[in-house]
Amino acid sequence: MIRARLHRFLPLVFCTLFLASACLPTPNLFGAPPPAPTSRPATAALPPPTSAPTLTSVPGLTSTPLPLTLWISESLPPILRAEAEAWGIPIAADPDSAALVLDAALQPHSVNAQWIYALVAPFPTVADGVTLDELKQAWGGASAGSLDRLGTAPFAGRPLWMADSTLAAFSALWGAPAPGSVRTAPADELLDAAWNDMPSWAIIPFEEIEPRWKVLTVDGQSPIRKDFKDWDYPLQVTFSLTRFQLADPQPANLPTFELSPTNRDPSKLTTVILTGVTALVRATAYTMNVKGVLYPGEAIRDWMREADIAHISNEIPFYGGCPEPDPGQDALVFCSNPRYIDLLTDLGADVVELTGNHFADYGANAMFETLALYNEKGIPYYGGGADAEDARKPLLLEVNGNKIAFIGCNRPDTGAFPTATDTRPGAAGCDYEYMTARVKSLREQGYLPIVTFQYVETDVPQPFEQQVQDFRLMAEAGAVIVNGSQAHLPQVMEFYEGAFIHYGLGNLFFDQMGLPGAGSPKQREFLDRHVFYNGRYLGVELLTTLLEDFARPRPMIPEERAAFLDFYFTESDWSSALTTYP
Repeated sequence: MIRARLHRFLPLVFCTLFLASACLPTPNLFGAPPPAPTSRPATAALPPPTSAPTLTSVPGLTSTPLPLTLWISESLPPILRAEAEAWGIPIAADPDSAALVLDAALQPHSVNAQWIYALVAPFPTVADGVTLDELKQAWGGASAGSLDRLGTAPFAGRPLWMADSTLAAFSALWGAPAPGSVRTAPADELLDAAWNDMPSWAIIPFEEIEPRWKVLTVDGQSPIRKDFKDWDYPLQVTFSLTRFQLADPQPANLPTFELSPTNRDPSKLTTVILTGVTALVRATAYTMNVKGVLYPGEAIRDWMREADIAHISNEIPFYGGCPEPDPGQDALVFCSNPRYIDLLTDLGADVVELTGNHFADYGANAMFETLALYNEKGIPYYGGGADAEDARKPLLLEVNGNKIAFIGCNRPDTGAFPTATDTRPGAAGCDYEYMTARVKSLREQGYLPIVTFQYVETDVPQPFEQQVQDFRLMAEAGAVIVNGSQAHLPQVMEFYEGAFIHYGLGNLFFDQMGLPGAGSPKQREFLDRHVFYNGRYLGVELLTTLLEDFARPRPMIPEERAAFLDFYFTESDWSSALTTYP
């Protein structure tokens, strides 16, 4: 918080007002300027310092002393307005009659709040971002926008939605919008208004981001990403306290002025990447032997390493007696060479899920060897373990102040896929009564639970009816994310009871590519990057990849991504911002 006591400066203010010729220069009335953003690189060029305006330089200031009153601009976001009202100063009807003015400012002063805004759209929007020029052209009434793969701009001619306070703030920054280019609604009605008017887009304060919004980039920048550069981001507004002239130079009980310096503190942001099936076997393992153990992860390494928590769902045990990989293997009994763990460590894996069907394929000794290897590498696991108690316990993590819990289970629990018992290692079987109670308890303790399932496999995007019921049960218990780790072909998504449910992400590292040259839906993969801030789940970015060379996922090119997203948004029973592809 920024604090500034004014009473110690009042004698000098009085002196300036009435004895200007005999006084020292006007001091900084509100304390030292705020520090530069901590995320700015040390080598970046800093702007020239801005000092607080003197009394005589404030535009519109008169020589008539004023009572201690405050005018709050309608441009202030609700959080800052509440903070200012808490000062207890009488509110003036207009700025000309106020001693203090709190408003959007083109130049920062001494008591400032730097507010970050986000350009958003309803979640099932295919477009990922626009340029600042395109956004300003839309503000000015032009039908601008990047062309999508259909040759149209998805937001062309569509008004920007925002609250009245946001409209006032950006009007101060950019000038008044063109008639019809902006539509307003109360902040708590914006999301529904935008969803009912797709394709649509909106500008909201960072603190109002929630999972059913998709955050769009502006000039490639997004405030929910770890690499966000606040000093180079156009959707931010400075709010400053200016203009001071009192009738009583030393009023009683002068308050301490406090404003939150910003609504986005990078030290409170946590990202989690969830991935689908990893099975380092058959052609994938063979390719690793030929091209290197790290080869499969080369194209997604930066994504994984950047995440605060990178999740891998590895279905396969590491086993020292594992035979050499055979790309043509028919038997569905698998193991991986222990040296393949280097792929996981190179990716920066922070969490391993062990709910997979094949964890027990090579018996207890291979499972114990696998657990020992994870412990040696310092990679915590959940969803499987040395016995039933070890397997079903949640994994609790706290990163950047966000408390996140992982808990998972194996739904099939058949003789073909034995799960852990009191005397046998294995995956955790699904005990819904236990998991429901545990998720509720974790939520009460301040954790944000992530529940992952190894469910019955299917080769269609739609989940089983029972799968829907089981996943939703975890959302009802308080999970913020419910994820299917079993799917070799990606499945649909939904929002339910405030949770994001993704019934299946598809493979991550597995050799299912279909016939050579023919391609396969199983080559298409989701990596879900979830964002948490200050103890709250903000939502998910869908990262998309295409499996190549039987081993290596690479980021989709824009046309591949557009078709993939649009297909799954349509299958999820959402109307997307683009026409459905055949």
